[in-house]
Amino acid sequence: MAELTASGKTPDVLFWVGCAGSFDDRAKRITKAIARILHASETSFAVLGQEESCTGDPAKRAGNEFLYQMQAAQNIATLNGYAIKRIITGCPHCFNVLKNEYPELGGNYEVLHHTQFIRELIETGKLRMADGAPFRGKRITFHDPCYLGRGNGEYLAPREVIQKLDAELLEMRRCKQNAMCCGAGGAQMFKEAENGNAEVNHERTNEALENKPEVIATGCPFCNTMITDGVKNANQESEVEVKDIAELIAEAADLLDPSAS
Repeated sequence: MAELTASGKTPDVLFWVGCAGSFDDRAKRITKAIARILHASETSFAVLGQEESCTGDPAKRAGNEFLYQMQAAQNIATLNGYAIKRIITGCPHCFNVLKNEYPELGGNYEVLHHTQFIRELIETGKLRMADGAPFRGKRITFHDPCYLGRGNGEYLAPREVIQKLDAELLEMRRCKQNAMCCGAGGAQMFKEAENGNAEVNHERTNEALENKPEVIATGCPFCNTMITDGVKNANQESEVEVKDIAELIAEAADLLDPSAS
């Protein structure tokens, strides 16, 4: 963003990468997939790079409101300094806090989850699936991220994007507003599990495996980690892939018609 601003250019969107997408090796692949989609659709975008800090969401969920507000204030100053209007992110936690909680601190932006933006690209013709799509006919089940689904009421965008792959979308027994958490929400990702009869992510993964899917699709880097661990626990790694929707689309985007704009 700093380089673009110095050259007098303004991108159409800011891609908010997030902590997981920046530092977690698995989540970095999701980040790259989103970037490939943005390039393939000729979307003008930028990232903050080292100027991007944690949104403060984990601190807030863990009860440290003071730290959250410190982190948020720093980010808002940076975003407002660049006059950012539109943000896309691959993390529902970042999406939720930027969209719903930054405004009260002076950060007002249009914030889109990456599945919402991908749907927009497809609807406007900037992304088109080519014949011979790699996921045609494959059995795919989708795990609703809490902060995208129940937190913000977005259930259609991820499903509509998956359907563009000509895949067979299989709904879990508990889905949409009744979906079960992967076990990482509310800062639970960063603490040891409490006593109980089973790990939350193992239970949720078992629900997904009931559909006998070939792919479990996610829309959150934390969900991806938890469900991947669940698949390993069930010894299903060789039969079931866990992929973010952006990764699925990026693989299909490699097969885009060269005439697509």
